[in-house]
Amino acid sequence: LDKLAKELRTELKEVTGQRKVRAIRRLEVVEAFRQSGNNAAWMILDVVPVIPPELRPMVQLDGGRFATSDLNDLYRRVINRNNRLKRLLDLGAPDIIVRNEKRMLQEAVDALIDNGRRGRPVTGPGNRPLKSLSDMLKGKQGRFRQNLLGKRVDYSGRSVIVVGPSLKLHQCGLPKEMALELFKPFVMKKLVNAGHAHNIKSAKRMVERVRAEVWDVLEEVIKEHPVLLNRAPTLHRLGIQAFEPVLVEGRALKIHPLVCTAYNADFDGDQMAVHVPLSAEAQAEARLLMLSAHNILAPKDGRPVVTPTQDMVLGSFYLTMEKEGAQGEGKLFSSYHEALMAYDAGVLELQARIKVRVGGKMLDTTVGRMLFNEKLPPELRRNQLVDKKELGKIVAEAYRKFGTTKTAELLDSIKNLGFRFSTRAGITISISDIKVPEEKREILTETEKLVEQVETQYRRGLITADERYEKVISLWGKATDDVTKALLNTLDKFNPVYMMAISGARGNIQQIRQLAGMRG
Repeated sequence: LDKLAKELRTELKEVTGQRKVRAIRRLEVVEAFRQSGNNAAWMILDVVPVIPPELRPMVQLDGGRFATSDLNDLYRRVINRNNRLKRLLDLGAPDIIVRNEKRMLQEAVDALIDNGRRGRPVTGPGNRPLKSLSDMLKGKQGRFRQNLLGKRVDYSGRSVIVVGPSLKLHQCGLPKEMALELFKPFVMKKLVNAGHAHNIKSAKRMVERVRAEVWDVLEEVIKEHPVLLNRAPTLHRLGIQAFEPVLVEGRALKIHPLVCTAYNADFDGDQMAVHVPLSAEAQAEARLLMLSAHNILAPKDGRPVVTPTQDMVLGSFYLTMEKEGAQGEGKLFSSYHEALMAYDAGVLELQARIKVRVGGKMLDTTVGRMLFNEKLPPELRRNQLVDKKELGKIVAEAYRKFGTTKTAELLDSIKNLGFRFSTRAGITISISDIKVPEEKREILTETEKLVEQVETQYRRGLITADERYEKVISLWGKATDDVTKALLNTLDKFNPVYMMAISGARGNIQQIRQLAGMRG
């Protein structure tokens, strides 16, 4: 090595270009050997370890043929070539033949360790490259990622999700047949303990034949047993949450509408996985740390992630609106209950402005707002229009003041109220709701004239191309804003499309502008 290092140093002084680069590389390796005290001869394999047969199995197929692991083929090539080389050396074969055999042996060993690393990969039947030792370990299908970091587990299932509007925040609907399979051992033990079956074997038979008493036992088993629901991709910790299962008919999982945001789930065919926590510790953690009712705030910024959306927002918004000239406007009521009776009797509209005595003061409000406030604790009540933003504030405030349990109850009551009144409102969209503002034509004609003037100035050389570009952009930007303003003035406050956008339930003003005003 010392001699080689000396030679390489001499060579470095004399050569240039590509040869110099190669010499530097070789010198690096040589120096590494010298300084580490390793012997270069140790780098040559004289023994190839063979992995245990369980890791490279052979299985007999139906036709009496055998299917084998690729590694066996690669090992076989090494053995054959090695034996042939031995024979040739014993026979004293010509140098050229021995050299060729040595090269082939080296290639066989290379292919075993990492097929396709140098030269063409060794292929099996159907021109498929064989899987070497490296291929078994690396990549997504390798040992690490496939079998060590992620495993298939028992006590799990998956199904399509559908909405469960009648569920409580901490509940999920679990299909009966799935629940029976997931909780099978628990049900069997309970059947034996309750005396329905003499031993585990007969209990198993009862479960498999789905006898009537099995369902009652299943109900008892799942009562105190949370399950975990996961939706892939799990991008933050709220992608897996715990729920108390409720048995449902059908084969779909039912999900509470308020947890969809956390899972980023919708009901267009999404699937979710169910897991059963088995040990007492796992169940306790699921119930105390992972229950959906305990995960109201998002971990990223501490804002509530469980806030009413879509229909619920629309219902609450409709409920707390005021309507000019509604039936019963300006009437006085001595109490909330009297106003409610008038509403039930049909002499008072939901959005009519009325005066009601509350706590010795006269309050200007509407029946709708009183119905909404009835669901809130006294500290959170507000006499105003409630949109999505306001609902978010209510939830955040409730969480700060009352904690988890009370907030979960509040969310459920807002959900029920929102659904009820968005249904009662009968809000729906038709083509006639998309009203084109009358001023639109005029605004566009005016803008086109101004753009033409800019073009003329450019052609005369009064402005540069960049200035023309800037001016045209700003003119059309102003036209867009003017059309949007005209559109908002045209739309009625109770226009369904407008209500959806303004309340934050769905869509925005820009989208309405593209429908009724102008695109671009």
